[in-house]
Amino acid sequence: MTAIIVTGISGYIGGQVGLKLKDQGYQVLGIDQQPLPVHLVGKFDYFEQADVDSSEFDRIAVEGRPDAIVHCAGTSLVGPSINDPQPYYNNNVIKTLKLIDKIKDQFMWKPRLIFSSSAATYGDPIMAPCQEVDPTEPISPYGQSKLAIEWVLESYCKAYGQEYVAFRFFNACGADAQRRHGQEPGATHIIARVLESIRDNTDFVCYGKNYPTADGTCIRDYIHVDDIAEAHARAIGHAIPSGIYNLGSKTGVSNLEIVRAAERITGKKVNLSFVGQRPGDPAILTADADKFTQTAAWGTKYNLDDIINHAWNWYTQ
Repeated sequence: MTAIIVTGISGYIGGQVGLKLKDQGYQVLGIDQQPLPVHLVGKFDYFEQADVDSSEFDRIAVEGRPDAIVHCAGTSLVGPSINDPQPYYNNNVIKTLKLIDKIKDQFMWKPRLIFSSSAATYGDPIMAPCQEVDPTEPISPYGQSKLAIEWVLESYCKAYGQEYVAFRFFNACGADAQRRHGQEPGATHIIARVLESIRDNTDFVCYGKNYPTADGTCIRDYIHVDDIAEAHARAIGHAIPSGIYNLGSKTGVSNLEIVRAAERITGKKVNLSFVGQRPGDPAILTADADKFTQTAAWGTKYNLDDIINHAWNWYTQ
């Protein structure tokens, strides 16, 4: 079996990528600073609780000799990065650069690197939906940290022939359709927060109601986590040219539309209240993913109703 290393495999996206690759017959070697959640124990061929910047990672790579390294590990979230940027530059830039240099200097082969970037690299975009050729002017340390690694990968590809695919995720959401995996309790993304508030009968606080949008709430592009996982599988199993690719649905949904859809699907009312806008949040952020669609024959399989249904099943199972 072809071996693949997945860093950050204990997390939301990394865990789903690991499940997808196992479903498709790959040998999955996972590594994460955090232990595997109970529902993922035994799902992969190997797991090590360690950092990518460690001798344990080096051993796994040398022994496993993977064809690709899927790098999902890192520190996420826009808002907290503004108040505390240090872990974002340390985990997302310094440690990732060390990982890339290990591939360049220490490994006798050159595994392809699949990097988890972010729509936050666009900052406050000049137009929607975003295309990969649009200006990148991130307005948060989180977005800056992801863009910095994109620059590194592009230059290392030109200079050293390092193959890579950098995926700019838009809003990952939903849960595994087989109910094997989903977001941990207390997740900060809006669909998770709305559904937990419905389940627990608590208030849902929405950030901002005076954006320049039709209903005053900000608009985002939501993509099912399993569609993201399928894109990773195609980046490994197909001859995808090195480069940066958006992953999104090309469809914008407002925060208020999310609330109404959740109410319709669950049959329950949301206890909704509003507070001010969060720093670093643009009004509209949607993706044009045609580049990857045309290159890899990839497309989103799940719509908003599927996303909410799968997430609700996960939260209430």
